[in-house]
Amino acid sequence: MEKNVETSTSMRRRVLAALFVCIFSSVLGTGIVVPLLPVYASDLGASGIYIGLIFGSFSLSRTFLLPYFGRRSDTYGRKPIIVWGLFFYTLISISFVFFKSVNALIVIRFFQGMASAMILPVAQAYAGDLTPEGGEGLGMSAFNMSIFFGLSLGPSMGGLIKDSFNLSATFIFMGGLVTIAFFLALFLLPPKHLESVTHRKQTPAPWRHLMANRMILGLFALRFTYTACISIIWSFLPIYVDKNFSMSSTRAGFLLTLGVMLSGLLQMPMGALADRWNKRAMIFIGGLIVTYAVASLRWSNSYADFFMANCLFGLGGGICMPAHMALAVTSGKQVAAMGSVMAIMTVAHSLGMMGGSLLAGLIMDLSAVYYAFTWGAVIMAAGVLVFFLCATRANPHT
Repeated sequence: MEKNVETSTSMRRRVLAALFVCIFSSVLGTGIVVPLLPVYASDLGASGIYIGLIFGSFSLSRTFLLPYFGRRSDTYGRKPIIVWGLFFYTLISISFVFFKSVNALIVIRFFQGMASAMILPVAQAYAGDLTPEGGEGLGMSAFNMSIFFGLSLGPSMGGLIKDSFNLSATFIFMGGLVTIAFFLALFLLPPKHLESVTHRKQTPAPWRHLMANRMILGLFALRFTYTACISIIWSFLPIYVDKNFSMSSTRAGFLLTLGVMLSGLLQMPMGALADRWNKRAMIFIGGLIVTYAVASLRWSNSYADFFMANCLFGLGGGICMPAHMALAVTSGKQVAAMGSVMAIMTVAHSLGMMGGSLLAGLIMDLSAVYYAFTWGAVIMAAGVLVFFLCATRANPHT
């Protein structure tokens, strides 16, 4: 009888390495282009509402399709969905070069969101399948480093490529990165009949049971509020420091990169700690640090203050997110629905990014932009509280 992928240590390492490079390439490719899209759309004559539609169409299709592809991967295997997602992502990336109108950008971003829904949560579920019992923190933190580093390096690389060549070159470079990821997934990931998910006898828990699971609800709330804070900072910190402190775009960009990079560097050590210590306590402590960091942006008065606040934000995220992912993997294994659980977490991420920017924009229009940081801290504190209440009543083995 054929062995499944989890019975071979060397194969497991090969698969995890391939998934790491695949996700890093696709996230880096997206990070390279996304910061340039608003300027590109504006040059094409897009108004503010159309620029919002360009970004919103991606999140809309992604959010609605995440549960479908997550559940489908629980039933039919991970590799086919990842490979097809990367293939479509490659075609969509190249299409930016040929379709140069505002309406075309909205449509392209809509389909890009569909392809994205096929890649990240399914790849996370695949990695979660391969993490050994008791090693969820370290295993998933190594995987999450690919996301953090891709996000932090993408914007600066995109600006460099655009300034050195042109905007079309950034689209081609994005397509090239995703093409590499596609071939890695196609040739290095084992056939789906070797995946452990296709050999299990346990039926994936239905959606109603997942949404009633206290631990999953708590993790959803924390992920939503944490991502909302990221969205508030990324969207409105540059505006705030520019208007009130005349800070250069370079210095503001460094502040944004700082928090993401620090969180990425902390993934491995904090993941290892999560396997040996209380994961819930780590989430609580990290969440409180994030809350304080966001609140401190409100009363920062110098570059040193903003530097320290973003360092604290990266520290808090670096402490709580490895433990968060470890608990998500444990929950996914318990309900035999790893893809569905990872899809739920990614939905929380997408909703947080949309909700955070919309809330901050509304606050900016009604009062002043710095109040967005105050409300961001309130939202994060609420997320930590909801997680704490849910986790104390959840299965003690998670």
